Amino acid sequence: MLDPALLDRADQLERALVTQDQDLLVETANRQASGTFFRGVICIRQTQINIGDCIRDLEIIAKVCEPGDLFNLVEYFPLK
Repeated sequence: MLDPALLDRADQLERALVTQDQDLLVETANRQASGTFFRGVICIRQTQINIGDCIRDLEIIAKVCEPGDLFNLVEYFPLK
């Protein structure tokens, strides 16, 4: 599935995307620049985080974020 379709599908499902795909970040930047809506993307920097910390950070986001908090944003893991 192409990146625009992934972002559109995430919107239909009312979910943010979790990815390691740097190409997806190009599409999110294009959408931010054009004002095109997306639900949010969480980008995992694989070389900087282990799976346990990644799960912990996802849990933090799930507990503290409201559904609209990530709209049109890219969040990077690990959280600082």
